[in-house]
Amino acid sequence: MKKRNWTGKEKLAIVLEGMRDDTRLSEVCNRHQITQNQFYRWRDKLLSQGEKIFANGGPDRQEQRLRDENKRLKAIIGELTVELKKTEF
Repeated sequence: MKKRNWTGKEKLAIVLEGMRDDTRLSEVCNRHQITQNQFYRWRDKLLSQGEKIFANGGPDRQEQRLRDENKRLKAIIGELTVELKKTEF
């Protein structure tokens, strides 16, 4: 099988499709031209790291918190820079 670069969204869709009861895994793998070993690696990664999505409000909430903190720290740096320039003159 040829090597492809799959996006995270594509991998998730394939794994979810393969986990459905009404589909055969071999059919899913053949349709997407991946090996069953590849499917199981993706599935295992999803199952082992999936809890992070639900932890602490999920990655979107955590990302927003970090953005807000970054913005606040930049404002402080700006204020300190202005104060420092005032004292230099």
